[in-house]
Amino acid sequence: MIVNPLLNEPALVIENTSRTIVISDIHLGIEWELYHKGFSIPSQIEKRKNRIQVYLEKVRPERIVLLGDIKHNVPRTSWQEKKEVPDFLAWLALSVKVDIVPGNHDGDIEYLVPDNVTIHDIKGCIIDGVGYFHGHTWPGVELFSASYVVMSHNHPTVRFTDSLGHSVSEPVWIRTHFLEKPITEHYGNIGEWGNPEVIVSPAFNELCGGIPFNESVREELLGPVFANHAVELDKARAYLLDGTDLGTIDGLRSSGITKVRGRKRR
Repeated sequence: MIVNPLLNEPALVIENTSRTIVISDIHLGIEWELYHKGFSIPSQIEKRKNRIQVYLEKVRPERIVLLGDIKHNVPRTSWQEKKEVPDFLAWLALSVKVDIVPGNHDGDIEYLVPDNVTIHDIKGCIIDGVGYFHGHTWPGVELFSASYVVMSHNHPTVRFTDSLGHSVSEPVWIRTHFLEKPITEHYGNIGEWGNPEVIVSPAFNELCGGIPFNESVREELLGPVFANHAVELDKARAYLLDGTDLGTIDGLRSSGITKVRGRKRR
């Protein structure tokens, strides 16, 4: 099995018995929320489609996995999403098999999905030997038997801060492992333990922002696997979209680029 990011893009390419491309956190309809907050941004749907079309032409996958948060607005669905989500999925399904692993923003998405698009359980699934879940819930126990598990939800970034306090954030891939003890404490008998490598995917939609992993503790990251210390964070490695290995999260914290920020009491 080959698992590699698409260079300079927030997309993962997986080759096993077939070729799969994975993208997460598309957040169609985010412009609607921004408009109501005072930011007038026209719909970016055509730019999103053009960008994905380049992926399809370059990779030529048999399948695309949309790893949660296809739509943006919760708890209600905006008029923009009611129009754009079905059109986007129908367009995508013309070229490739489409699988959706729902995220926390995807409530009622089943009413927007064409018949030829597959929606999986919110706890995730295994497709062609790889486990997928969005990250806002505990994953299905069967995912721990896989060699790789891909998740999203946190929009991982690394924030670089210089000595004058100027900072810039860059999206990153996070590669790490689950910690078996917290997993077994939650699930009890988990059956086969594959000790999967965990890949946390950056957000496809650049308007979403992100969480700087080098400035965050587990309790500040989203989802129960991080909150319950079920994912190794300190030894996790961060990679820029161009493939640059930034080292471990613990190493980044001690490198001088991380600004120490006050922790909010929970």
